[in-house]
Amino acid sequence: MAHHIVELIAQYGLLLVFINVLIEQAGAPLPAVPTMIVAGALAAADKLPLAGVLGVAVLACLLADFAWYAAGRYYGGGVMRTLCRISLSPDSCVKQSELRFQRWRGGMLLLAKFVPGLSTVAPPLVGAMGLRPAAFTLFDGLGSLLWVGVAVSLGYVFASQIDDVLQAMANAGSIALMLLGCLLALYITVKWWQRHRLLRTLRMARITVEELNDAITAGLTPAVVDVRSTAARLVDTRVIPGALLADVNSVDRIVQAVPVDSELVIYCSCPNEASAAMVAKALMAHGYTRVRPLLGGLDAWDHAGLPIQHLVVVDDTVMTTTA
Repeated sequence: MAHHIVELIAQYGLLLVFINVLIEQAGAPLPAVPTMIVAGALAAADKLPLAGVLGVAVLACLLADFAWYAAGRYYGGGVMRTLCRISLSPDSCVKQSELRFQRWRGGMLLLAKFVPGLSTVAPPLVGAMGLRPAAFTLFDGLGSLLWVGVAVSLGYVFASQIDDVLQAMANAGSIALMLLGCLLALYITVKWWQRHRLLRTLRMARITVEELNDAITAGLTPAVVDVRSTAARLVDTRVIPGALLADVNSVDRIVQAVPVDSELVIYCSCPNEASAAMVAKALMAHGYTRVRPLLGGLDAWDHAGLPIQHLVVVDDTVMTTTA
């Protein structure tokens, strides 16, 4: 049976490569690199056209990426929040500050596919940041060609070893197919468990927007901290009035600006207040005892009709302005 599967890959390889890459780039947890490596090996054996493998894989990347780019360009931060909700790696939205998209802009697309969690996040983010379609197509096309080229080249160069693996699969029959299915299921299970473990560690007492507004109205004035990344603020310029701007990598800035006995309210725009909860835990490690994430984050505050200021972007730097 496995022998017939190998022959099927050889016969319909271009279509399978296209579908696999398209599905993965759309955000599904179905790795395409193994398929491209096998396709490269088959190309070395003249069972698939090398140019065709490269062409259909790059085309699939461009189609999926441009769809995410258009969504980000027209729907902005809402698309990023949706990606975080459905992703098996929810910490990707927490780590946006480390990526410094605002400095790299389209150039980040050249390497995004080599960094776990970025392949799907990068196109809508640069779209929301206003990267022009022509520039996006250029950078994404080059980045896709580089990524596809590396995977296919590995299969092409090590074709003899991969051929041995395929032959072993054919000899092993249905056992090999079952093993591959189990490995895929294990990969998805591990990613799901990592997501579940992250969300479980972030459970802590939250403060509602009504409670925060009542505290401010009563003159208690807790310290409010916006811990979204700079890139996130460039996409979504809303901010709660008077909030200190920081992120998950600048806890020291909060420690220097806010006395340790103060009450702090941390907010972000990530699902489950992930960034806010991580910063809150870090502040507790510094001795802060009255620190809580804002339930629902910035969106809940805005939807409640409470005061909002907007940030002015000047040369990729944000400055607070009045509402």
